[in-house]
Amino acid sequence: MEPLPPGGAAGCAFGGHFYALEETWHPDLGEPFGVMRCVICHCEPQRNHRGKPVGKVNCKNMKQDCPVPTCPRATLLPGHCCHTCPKGPPEKSPALRFDTFEYFQEKEDDLDKPYNDRSYLSSEGLARDDARTEFVALLTSGPEPWHPTSSAVAKARFTLLRSSLLFSISYERLGRPSRVRFSDPEGNVLFEHPVQKSAAPEDGMLCGMWRTVSKANVQLLRGEQLRVSLITRAQPSGEVHGHILKHRALFAETFGAILTSLDPLHLGAGGMAMLTLSDTENNLHFILMARGLLEPGARESPRVPLRVRILHQGQTLREVHANITVEDPDFAEVLNDLSAQELQWLVQGQLHITAETEGRHARRLAGTITTRRSCDTIQSVLCGADALLPTKTGAVGSAKLALHENGTLEYQVQVVGTASEVVGITLETKPRRKSKRNILFDMTPSYKDGLAWGAWQSPSARDAHMLLQNELFLNVATKDWEEGELRGQIISLPYSGLLARYTEMPVALAGQLVSPPVHSGAGGHAWLSLDEHCHLHYEISVAGLGRPSDGTVSAHIHGVAELGEMGTRPHQHKRLLKGFYSTEAQGVVKDLDADLLQHLAQGTAFLQVSTKAHPNGEMRGRVHIPNQCHSGGTRLAPGESLGQAELPGSTKTRDLEQLKKDPNSCFFEGQHRAHGTRWAPDYDKKCSICSCQKRTVICDPILCQPLNCTHQVHPEELCCPICEEKKSEQEELKLERARDSSEGCYFDGDKTWRGSGTRWHPVVPPFGLIKCAICTCKGTTGEVHCEKVQCPRLTCANPVRASPSDCCKQCPAPEKSVPELADSMQADAPRACRFGRRWYLNNESWHPSVPPFGEMKCILCWCVSGETHCQRQECPPSACASPATRDNPCCAKCRALDAPSDAREKVHDAKVESRSH
Repeated sequence: MEPLPPGGAAGCAFGGHFYALEETWHPDLGEPFGVMRCVICHCEPQRNHRGKPVGKVNCKNMKQDCPVPTCPRATLLPGHCCHTCPKGPPEKSPALRFDTFEYFQEKEDDLDKPYNDRSYLSSEGLARDDARTEFVALLTSGPEPWHPTSSAVAKARFTLLRSSLLFSISYERLGRPSRVRFSDPEGNVLFEHPVQKSAAPEDGMLCGMWRTVSKANVQLLRGEQLRVSLITRAQPSGEVHGHILKHRALFAETFGAILTSLDPLHLGAGGMAMLTLSDTENNLHFILMARGLLEPGARESPRVPLRVRILHQGQTLREVHANITVEDPDFAEVLNDLSAQELQWLVQGQLHITAETEGRHARRLAGTITTRRSCDTIQSVLCGADALLPTKTGAVGSAKLALHENGTLEYQVQVVGTASEVVGITLETKPRRKSKRNILFDMTPSYKDGLAWGAWQSPSARDAHMLLQNELFLNVATKDWEEGELRGQIISLPYSGLLARYTEMPVALAGQLVSPPVHSGAGGHAWLSLDEHCHLHYEISVAGLGRPSDGTVSAHIHGVAELGEMGTRPHQHKRLLKGFYSTEAQGVVKDLDADLLQHLAQGTAFLQVSTKAHPNGEMRGRVHIPNQCHSGGTRLAPGESLGQAELPGSTKTRDLEQLKKDPNSCFFEGQHRAHGTRWAPDYDKKCSICSCQKRTVICDPILCQPLNCTHQVHPEELCCPICEEKKSEQEELKLERARDSSEGCYFDGDKTWRGSGTRWHPVVPPFGLIKCAICTCKGTTGEVHCEKVQCPRLTCANPVRASPSDCCKQCPAPEKSVPELADSMQADAPRACRFGRRWYLNNESWHPSVPPFGEMKCILCWCVSGETHCQRQECPPSACASPATRDNPCCAKCRALDAPSDAREKVHDAKVESRSH
């Protein structure tokens, strides 16, 4: 019997239990499967056709997010989902390539104990973050299978963050790319990202994201089997290409360079350099990766001399010699004891690096060294809990910074709700001695009316290095808290696709802005924006909330008549955005109601973050987003006509300012388009078509129609083949009759004449070929009659659609029966068993396969006279003495004897992630 909700409340019923909306749990599938620790279920709020709130169960497998263990003998403890390394001294990883590259040297940590000893996020912590992995690619024109056609070079940095692949690509000698293409070793296209003109913080860069990368593609990525290409108008098959590689230098890189060939006729050559400073000495470590320096077809000696130079205004400062080979063209070196002047030139982007080979096929690459270029946002949340002497005043600081290629550091710091007057805003390192803060730069002179804004013109190379390694802090001192009321670590926030980060300051979230004020030590900030479809995009960062065990953090957006006054109906315009356990949350809301959109436009809305300790709000900030949106994410003008559509070329003659004001116009790929217009998008001029329909851009691939001719040609400039122009006199005469008499029909959808009695699937822009409709031309009247295709009645229980474009479903191909099954169906034979979609013979045993999680090797099922029995593999304590038994992944109890006591007390081990039906 299904459980009844308490008091008629909305929620979800699952496994004999009732769960409230937004509640999460690990499902219990009963014996022999048990509690599924690798599965998290969520009761999602929905609305039925009557508008009443209901719950929908959504379960997700978390095993794919498990980090790769760093030790060779990882174990799975009882009650855990992921394998972990046993406690004890960490095993030393084998020596990696480029031992001279100083990588993650242990930082000093002599922070005085009277000060706050919170665990800050370091560059080392970021590098070893379980949920993120860094990759790099050098893109050049060639080598095989592509012949070099360009001297362009690009450097791409990738971050695999959970299931999304973020990328920042900088390029030289290349026109603006239209797409970023990812392909497998066979050349099959796995994903293409269209490049938008505004989606980058600076020229010569592009930013993007491949969301929800499949597990198979993640394996290709980790195995260095993926290729990336930049598509341009000049080279639609890709102008530059490269393999995506893992590289240990990525995490420590703070300076970089792209090297291009000094000979413009030397195509397909290029390189990149990754550089970093030592943590304690002024030594510059660098790794040079180059392609095209060596002639692949030349009969040169196995080892070719290479000269690398660091120059300033043409004068050589440092020079290094080495030998490289065709198989191993990369090179690493350390430049010791840089002078103060050399370090200053380094951070100001005034140093150049060249790499040249000697001999008959001498070649030379050169580039400028700058601070690391990235699409990430350098930002900080300042809160009382992170102050050196922690405070709880409900104040917050919010900062956004940008490090330019000339070494200038631009900053904006806003402060809200301090207990007393702000007397100092400083950029600092960790304090090294008691009561002695190490101040690098004082921003106080630029502070006015709650905002410090300006630029630091002369940071040192060491300062820039520490900034990009997440080793710097911002401190706000007040009259009552001279050592600091607020403090925050400066951290690079990974690219998310939210363009508001580059153009706007975030909304500060403070306890003092809650009504009534909350004296919290936590704080936060958020970026919010409405896109052209009136969908709300948001990204929230919080600090000082403590450990996740303190309770789930949830964020709501409220619409209120006046800030801080909820009125008589406090939840009238309240919208839950997302519950989150970490310090960040982001998402999209597509169905804001009209009242809430109006509050956003008037600036009477606010964003609020609630916690278990403060369910009515721990921090809040006012949100103002000017808009003309109405309910449902559309903007309708009064008296609008659906039948009026502008001609494709009319937007050129229309005044641009008037077009911007049109509530029905669209903005796409950097251009405004009028309602009803159709065009070929920049990312695919040939085989895609877009249209503007009331602020919404709809783009679809062109579906080629079957041709009614024997001779077909496929012009290069067209997406689909066409009939050869040469027609017989009889065909031309028939077409003329159709046009000039009543013997044919003109179909407005694809602007085509058809003969009397013709039947066809219509093309309806912008949706393309519609296979679920069939049209007929009635020649006597010239009318086109279209009707829905009638699908045949199917006798199978689970029909499938063979192709996504097919209209009707069909029965799947019959499963091949086991030969022995025919005998087992005799009346006097023992019966077989059906489990899932398969039949098993009497006395046959198997490990059950539970979609979508695969084979459950720790559970054994067998068939006895038509009945299926399943049991988990048991390991008696007497057998645990055997090493083979202890290493058996199914013998969790044996490993529990060696596990810490707190781990043994946790809930049962789980291996299966779904119930088999």
